[in-house]
Amino acid sequence: MGSLFTDRQEDKSMAYYFARFVSWLCCFLPDRVSDGMGTFLGRLTWLLIPARRRRMATENVSACLGVEHQEAVRIAKASWVRFGPMLFEVMRFPVLKPRFLEIAEIEGASYLREGLALGRGAVIASAHSGNWELMGGVLAAAGFPTVGVAMRQKEAGFDRFINEYRRGVGMHVTYKDNVREMFALLKQGWAVGLLMDQDISRRDGIVFDWFGRPTNFVQGPAALARHQNAPIVPGYIHRLPDGRHRILFHPPVFVERTKDKEADIRRAMEAVSRTLEQHIRRYPEEWFWLHDRWKSQRD
Repeated sequence: MGSLFTDRQEDKSMAYYFARFVSWLCCFLPDRVSDGMGTFLGRLTWLLIPARRRRMATENVSACLGVEHQEAVRIAKASWVRFGPMLFEVMRFPVLKPRFLEIAEIEGASYLREGLALGRGAVIASAHSGNWELMGGVLAAAGFPTVGVAMRQKEAGFDRFINEYRRGVGMHVTYKDNVREMFALLKQGWAVGLLMDQDISRRDGIVFDWFGRPTNFVQGPAALARHQNAPIVPGYIHRLPDGRHRILFHPPVFVERTKDKEADIRRAMEAVSRTLEQHIRRYPEEWFWLHDRWKSQRD
């Protein structure tokens, strides 16, 4: 048993050093070469996606956007291919960090700034759209006290690697099960970033119409904001045609504090979800359609 445990620990360590080595190589690449290699990797790995999942993504695109089958296939494929350039960008964080404010611009920064000025922190409600990892680093470079709420990776070596890179670009990192720390950071005036677009169990979520379909949504952003009386500032990142990025913030959403807590949270999340639907309709290729977003509803 001792030998087996040691082998597993070594595997985790090897994953960390392998990721660091790949990152070191990527840092030598010019921007255009990096994007080209990332796009090639995305197109290559698209062929490895199981047909069932590609079909599910295509069907969801058609149902949500009302487009023909061929266009739905194109959007579903593009939403996967973009992960290639995104991966290369994350691997190149050490050389991109000094240029964060050159390669990305922030539209609506005043919404976040004014929300934080209230002195109660803020919840940034975002999604798996565009390069959300880059978004946190850009906000930190712009002077916003940013918290990245992470999901613990199964591979400990990679978990260590990605969190080191998140901290290295100026973010504070906490895990999504560490709710107590999120409350504490809000009280200290931090902007806590939460990704709100994944399906969860029916027991933990709330169901309302999104893209005209009953959809199970997380309660986290509204529940956290309501407890601290903090604003929710919806924000998403979009890749521009020239390879740069634009972060788009929307006006803050405030959670009411009536006697009906469940209704307060529902109203706030419905308002925030409308900004996400609007963003996805505008940039459909940048959202992660291969996530089985309506699984809990089918179940």
